[in-house]
Amino acid sequence: MREPDLLYQLYERRLVAALQPERIPRHVGVILDGNRRWARAVGTPPVHGHRRGADKITELLEWSEEVGVEVVTLWMLSTDNLQRDPGEVADLLDIIATAVERLAGTGRWSLRVVGSLDLLPEPMAERLRAAQARAEDVAGMQVNVAIGYGGRDEITYAVRSLLRERAKAGETLESVAAALTVDDIADHLYTKGQPDPDLVIRTSGEQRLGGFLLWQSVHSEYYFCEAYWPDFRRVDFLRALRDYAQRERRLGR
Repeated sequence: MREPDLLYQLYERRLVAALQPERIPRHVGVILDGNRRWARAVGTPPVHGHRRGADKITELLEWSEEVGVEVVTLWMLSTDNLQRDPGEVADLLDIIATAVERLAGTGRWSLRVVGSLDLLPEPMAERLRAAQARAEDVAGMQVNVAIGYGGRDEITYAVRSLLRERAKAGETLESVAAALTVDDIADHLYTKGQPDPDLVIRTSGEQRLGGFLLWQSVHSEYYFCEAYWPDFRRVDFLRALRDYAQRERRLGR
């Protein structure tokens, strides 16, 4: 074993040993950013970066499971991403659908697809629905895959869903407006029934949320990592957990 590899293993063990179970985030959101820039840096087409990024997902989930994270939300495709070159979008959708099918096939994690699947080509949307159906009742760590996702779209969806539900029950718009609460909207989000993210990680050095879990992340801690997503390592994940554990969480108080 090379000395740098041995040193990294020792460093990882030190980071793991320092983790305190009560300071592990229950829900971690990850913005998988930097696939295209990684591909550009190594002189390959964007599709190569997307494939390398997809291959990294299982590793992240295994790292999360090892330390006791209960929920992981992965932002794999935004609504803005759908405006890219049609050829690249088609390749990316196939890579994403294949990755989600692979996750479902492990039988290891409970799977929920979150996002506006009606924005996707129907064959791709159907593949994602089928993968979710295979794995949504698995008794394992909850994995949300955000595809065709935008934070504003999610809140709009939640409000529409709430209004339709109340209208079906015979309530008037005035009565709904008078009694509407924050919890009412939260109960209609894609992540309903789940804890809000404690920690949100974004790779690639970008220091912005871009609309990820806008409603749910109001009290989240953010960690921005310089590594492009395909280069994200276990040590980077452990550093994010260490940073989170050292913060004083005031939750807006």
